[in-house]
Amino acid sequence: MKIRKIFVVLMLGAMSLQAQAQTDKIDFLPAGHCMMRTAATGRYLMIPVQESAQVSNVRVVVDNRLEENIDIRLAADRVDHYVPLDLSRFDGQPVLLDIRVPAGGDARKLVCWESMKYADTVSIPDEQFRPEYHHAPAWGWMNDPNGMFYKDGVWHLCYQWNPYGSQWGNLAWGHSTSTDLVNWKDEGRALAPDALGLIFSGSSVVDKDNTAGFGKDAVVAFYTTADKSQTQSMAYSTDGGLTFKKYEGNPVIVADVPDFRDPHVFRHEPTDKWIMILAAGQEMRIYSSADLKAWTYESSFGREYGAHGGVWECPDLFELPVEGTDEKKWVLLCNINPGGPFGGSATQYFTGSFDGHKFTCDTEPGVTKWMDYGKDHYATVTFDNAPDNRRVAIAWMNNWQYAPLTPTMEFKSANSIARDLFLFRDGGNDYLGSKPSKEIEAARGKTAVSETFTLGEKTVDRLFDAPRGAYEINMDIDVADGSTVSLTLANGRGERVVVVYDDATRTLTFDRRFSGDKSFSESFPAVTTAPVYGRLSSLRIFVDNCSVELFADNGRSVMTNLVFPSEPYNSLSMKSDKKTEVKKMEVFGLK
Repeated sequence: MKIRKIFVVLMLGAMSLQAQAQTDKIDFLPAGHCMMRTAATGRYLMIPVQESAQVSNVRVVVDNRLEENIDIRLAADRVDHYVPLDLSRFDGQPVLLDIRVPAGGDARKLVCWESMKYADTVSIPDEQFRPEYHHAPAWGWMNDPNGMFYKDGVWHLCYQWNPYGSQWGNLAWGHSTSTDLVNWKDEGRALAPDALGLIFSGSSVVDKDNTAGFGKDAVVAFYTTADKSQTQSMAYSTDGGLTFKKYEGNPVIVADVPDFRDPHVFRHEPTDKWIMILAAGQEMRIYSSADLKAWTYESSFGREYGAHGGVWECPDLFELPVEGTDEKKWVLLCNINPGGPFGGSATQYFTGSFDGHKFTCDTEPGVTKWMDYGKDHYATVTFDNAPDNRRVAIAWMNNWQYAPLTPTMEFKSANSIARDLFLFRDGGNDYLGSKPSKEIEAARGKTAVSETFTLGEKTVDRLFDAPRGAYEINMDIDVADGSTVSLTLANGRGERVVVVYDDATRTLTFDRRFSGDKSFSESFPAVTTAPVYGRLSSLRIFVDNCSVELFADNGRSVMTNLVFPSEPYNSLSMKSDKKTEVKKMEVFGLK
């Protein structure tokens, strides 16, 4: 089942914009100010948006109470798309929209007034680049994944969300659920902005022993409230994570630094404490708590370690076994923007030890390790309480260099496929790998290509039927010593991505300079390079309508890159300068 068709019940019907049963009353006041009393004839007021318009402010007032404060690009001279304002939550009460247009603007001249409609149901917009099997918001802007946890057979994914436009703003937590990490159901908004500010990134835990007093197995969420300062707050759920109530004692942690955000909480059994790691400018701070409410500062990490080309964000800290050994190591994820290896955003990581109080890195301060060598892998965090001791991660598939500019209209951004993390050792050093989670295989459809062949002087070309550009290429390769092997995905318009393995340098490169639309940003055309640990032996490539994710050697080397081709890539060509055998190649359609 395609992802865009299984969001919440409120999304299921086709959008039915209804003429207003009665005329809404609009009063135009001085200085770009007006008030609109809605007739409330449907569940949703469909608000017309123009992407290039200036931002207006809309205050939603019910019974003289301010229910919501929204910044929105009201359509000025054309309507690009609509965003829904859910009126059903007000139980039929009259709603007043107190609207202020930008300074010097004339509210009377906006075309939005004649275009506002009501709708009983809202469909998910079906844009060209909407992914088939990656998570994306039903509409609106999305950035960091947040508050991810697993409970009672369900994966919960929250995310930074602006439900009122496809640009950053009005940040709340959107919420989606899945039983298979592929098909996602939209659960609406989990956390909305409040008097303490916008809702920035954070995490959730399952409190199995009721340490916080909210009930056994309560889900407790931690997030940054962002206004004049950034503070840490909490909320809790007693219905399995479907609805949250904010803690009356918020905020629970404050600090005297401007960039102080993204709390990630986990249980540390050896000390019988909860641990919180959060970003504070150019370092990570670690706190501990017995009850999830009162927190004690323990230590800081990072001033001398890793890359510091931008602000540190979205940390995570967890323990993994090292493959092929009896050892375990702690991994600290640190997302940084800017300062990535190819410009803009990226995820770096550190390995070492953690005693419940302090993280100790096992590499020299000048060493930087990158989790993914593409341009579009950021804000990576993992699920709490995942089954079978798995460490499952999801990333935001975008880059702050051009995230607001990518060529989608009604939604903005998608997430990477789910990945299981592991540690491996090469040359005496420990590295973090990420392989596609096993659940992705259940999304496979028919096999478009299944064969073996030998490369040499000639080029091997294959056409395949890629339904709407969503498929997986899975191959085992016996690469000749010192050879160069290239793989090209292309369409009939000459748009292409090229992956090259150089055995002499043990590197993979990914070239998207001719991948399709790149006009929106000079930073988008790029060639990215990843190290390969040992000779290349396998490739898995996941292609969707706007992305290509490459996993070499079962996830030891990974690259994630956005692409915006005018039509799907439906041909594959391979060549090598020496005899190289493709022992198995399969192309699966994904749905």
